[in-house]
Amino acid sequence: MTVVVPPHVVDGGGSDLVAEIRDRRPGINLEHVADDAEVLEAAADAEVIVTSQLPDDVLDAAENLRWVQALSAGTDEYDYDALGARDVALTSVSGIHAQPIGQQVLGYLLHFERRFDRAIAKQRRREWERHGGRELGDRTIGIVGVGAIGSQVADYCTAFDARVVGTKRDPTDASAVLDAVYGPDDLESVLEVSDYLVLACPLTDETRGLIDADALATLPDDAVLVNVARGEVVEQSALVDALEADDLGGAALDVFEEEPLPKSSPLWDRDDVLVTPHMAGSTPHYWERCADVFLRNYDRFQAGEPLENRVV
Repeated sequence: MTVVVPPHVVDGGGSDLVAEIRDRRPGINLEHVADDAEVLEAAADAEVIVTSQLPDDVLDAAENLRWVQALSAGTDEYDYDALGARDVALTSVSGIHAQPIGQQVLGYLLHFERRFDRAIAKQRRREWERHGGRELGDRTIGIVGVGAIGSQVADYCTAFDARVVGTKRDPTDASAVLDAVYGPDDLESVLEVSDYLVLACPLTDETRGLIDADALATLPDDAVLVNVARGEVVEQSALVDALEADDLGGAALDVFEEEPLPKSSPLWDRDDVLVTPHMAGSTPHYWERCADVFLRNYDRFQAGEPLENRVV
């Protein structure tokens, strides 16, 4: 079975990923293509492609393709219909981001609770003026999408004695650490009580634009929105309007409708908004964890067993 890693690997990590795979399983027929000019020829022989993107011309060229291992948790940029029509499996690496993104979310929450924004501003002005801090144990954290990432966030927050509620497609399958779990249709029950609303859901037809003006208005006036899902889950113009109207306490955003975030965006200049450049999932362990997921699926694929994190 021929496995191809094309040039379309985020941050040029193809070499690192291939090294991790070969170190664990040197016998795999693995081809790393670093040159865009050679990718179509390599794709023609590929039964498996391990990639961060799958351009249409590569998919068309890969006539023998049977399985695509995506190197991301979200797979909304892949052509489900085209893959399904050819009976090509698509799997993700969902779950490998749980620890770094969970820690990033915890950092966001502490940033607002302990008023680090004020401390940084005063430091720059060389001002010694004390300000008060708050405690997460007095807060309710709402999580939209209690999957691997949402569950990790819940674990971290309960260690600080925070109350945690959330939504999940199947509430009966949620982490036991949550104080309450609702189905997607009961989002309002989470919005009404959330001091922090953490978005950790996949981007689907159902979640696109989920947090709109009405949803934002349902949150408490001092609530903080945290988005580590996809930018399109939030109606960004509605978020800006709510912040400008003082209807929210702030926002911590790692993802945006348009990336990079345009320099003209008003989100850059707001003291109550923390912007990070879609890096919440970054970790020095990224490629080794991707390799682990791929190899577990490789063995399953070879044995004809159900694949982990199968999307298509």
